[in-house]
Amino acid sequence: MNPSRHLNGTILRLLCLCLATVAASAKINGQSLQEPTREQLLNRLNVLFWQRNGEPNVFLKLRVQSGAAFDLAGKGGTMALLGDILFPDPSTREYVAEELGGRLEVKTDYDAIDITISGKASEYERMVEFLRTALVTTQLTPENVAKARESRIKQMTSRPRSASEIADDAVAARLFGRFPYGHPTGGSLETVTKVDRADLLLARERFLNPDSSTLVVIGGIEKPRAMRALRQLLGQWRKGDQIVPATFRPPDAPDARVLVVNQNGMTSAEVRLAVRGLARSDRDYASALLLSLIARDRWRAAMTETSSGFVRNQSYALPGMFLIGASVPPASAAKVVTAAHDLMNALISAPPSQSEIEHARNEVLADLGRQSSQTESIADAWLDNESYKLPPFGEQVSTVRTLTAADMHRVAVRLFKVANVASVVVGNSGELKANLGSTVELFVEAPPKQVPVSVTPASKP
Repeated sequence: MNPSRHLNGTILRLLCLCLATVAASAKINGQSLQEPTREQLLNRLNVLFWQRNGEPNVFLKLRVQSGAAFDLAGKGGTMALLGDILFPDPSTREYVAEELGGRLEVKTDYDAIDITISGKASEYERMVEFLRTALVTTQLTPENVAKARESRIKQMTSRPRSASEIADDAVAARLFGRFPYGHPTGGSLETVTKVDRADLLLARERFLNPDSSTLVVIGGIEKPRAMRALRQLLGQWRKGDQIVPATFRPPDAPDARVLVVNQNGMTSAEVRLAVRGLARSDRDYASALLLSLIARDRWRAAMTETSSGFVRNQSYALPGMFLIGASVPPASAAKVVTAAHDLMNALISAPPSQSEIEHARNEVLADLGRQSSQTESIADAWLDNESYKLPPFGEQVSTVRTLTAADMHRVAVRLFKVANVASVVVGNSGELKANLGSTVELFVEAPPKQVPVSVTPASKP
């Protein structure tokens, strides 16, 4: 082989690799998000519009900014049931899928009810008519309420919750207590059965209103036609008498003991540790997002017992949860709980290196790039900007690009310096108590209801 030719080939491959890296970086750094045309109906429904010439379809997404955080006390799942009942007839979804070539979907989270409907642009008025029926003349008949409640109960009872889901719910309840984020967005079997028609009528009256909603319209439809249909069909949607602010009494500090949730027959243990996080609109949100990715990589490197380690930064309208978790052998549970505490302390005492920051930054920028290129992601980004009063997309990208080790350290101090940590381990209680020691609280789960039983091991003979 000619050494010169081999060297030239190596140099060429390296040059191509460098050019590809530069091109990818330029794509990430140069990303932008299409800005919508903004309109508002007389009932104060905000409309974000983007006409795509030549596009045969149209995509609509409505966000009602009142979600499961507003569930009635002791009746978790109220807002999720309200979302279920907006389109009570299954044939509506079938029609959208089969005749319009699109989809109809309703999702409820803590902050909002999101309604997504898509299909042929030629059938735009028909899609808006579906929204009108759901929002203006909501079919809250006794029969529909009973049917929706029974359907949700059937979903809960037909598929047992996984140990991972039980652990996630338990640590949220441990961290937040009676605060709205402490219960599942869909409620529990016990709470859903308590929701009646009067509750849903009250929720519909207070929260399902245009002045707390935003509608995104993207696709091959002219603006005059789009707005004419909205004014004719959704202009009758009556605005609320008052906006209910998302203000709640802050949760009490969680019990410092490790909560053991008994699940007989498990051969592994689900470990969760959580601290209060930041709100989506917090100025340090981007720093917390990068920090969670750095923490994830450190956590996975430390978890020699398993590859299931994860770190999540869950942010909502109000401060959410910074969660660390893993699935490990029961004999390793105590070691993993200690390792999670060590990870939190290390994020303060050993700030991220530049390479760790760059790796996390590129991952976030790549995700932002995907948001700016897909129709539904664009709609979600617009709605998030409206819901959480975020800065323009370009400014969000710029913030991520300029974050430093000092920013990471500042947010780590905010999260972990004087944090009250909620700790939960799900598995066989006999094995776990022996491994974790005496400072635990036992939680016995007996279907269909959850019955907590506090145990003070020190007082036992």
